[in-house]
Amino acid sequence: MEASLMDSVMTASRDFFRLPLEEKRNYSNLIDGKHFQMEGYGNDQVKTPNQRLDWSDRLHLKVEPEDERNLAHWPIRPESFRDVLHEYTLKSKIIKDHILRAMARLLELDEDCLVNQFSDKALTYARFNYYPPCPRPDLVLGIKPHSDVFALTVLLMDKDVEGLQVLRDGTWYNVPTVSNYTLLINVGVTMEIMTNGVFRGPVHRVVTNAEKERISVAVFYGMDPEKEIGPIADMLNEEQPARYRKMKNKDFLVAHYEHFTRGERVVDSLKIYKPTGEVEIDHRFRRIVREGGKDG
Repeated sequence: MEASLMDSVMTASRDFFRLPLEEKRNYSNLIDGKHFQMEGYGNDQVKTPNQRLDWSDRLHLKVEPEDERNLAHWPIRPESFRDVLHEYTLKSKIIKDHILRAMARLLELDEDCLVNQFSDKALTYARFNYYPPCPRPDLVLGIKPHSDVFALTVLLMDKDVEGLQVLRDGTWYNVPTVSNYTLLINVGVTMEIMTNGVFRGPVHRVVTNAEKERISVAVFYGMDPEKEIGPIADMLNEEQPARYRKMKNKDFLVAHYEHFTRGERVVDSLKIYKPTGEVEIDHRFRRIVREGGKDG
């Protein structure tokens, strides 16, 4: 992907978040100020009084299927926003397909096996993330620990400010910035289920910065809402039985957001059995979330 396009995406993102609050609220994810919807500008749905909130603003937009775009949520300022996002969506999709074919080869599947799981009704969302400076970064997270729910994420990272961390063996590791814009590819729990646990959806979080703002843009690739998610048949045999129950995608997404607000991974609720090591990881993840994600 051209560096000029990535720069245009980040510039449009920054210009949107710098608009007056009242103008951004024209794209609110709250209907009548009360009823939450995924698309639009705002933050997470508040489910419980003791829910931990994230130190971030977001703009969440459905970009595919293209005929299902709700342009009422697409900003008209900056003027370049819609055209830039459309072009970025097209280029990001090419990258997604290249990654899926490489993953299929690693799994010794037909090269187009994973690509073919995504029909013309598959969901794709773009999420623009803005993390303002935080006076108490020791107490507040930009995004709480979680695993992405969709199959694959293409993340355009801020090239100047770190913040993304990945959990491995109980320790949080910083994902470093580089001098040029970087696209980070992340596996989501839908792909974890499809590959019967061969590819795992890593737990990650975003920490805050006391002095600097940070911006990132994530494109999430999901499945047709009516498709049933489960391990791909070619991944299963007598020695490798299914490790996850099947569930219709639209029900899976609803379950994810219920689990997310509680600091849990929905994929763990679908496991048919858990090896001892996985049970230990699940317990560790819940402990970290209870402690506010400030482990390590």
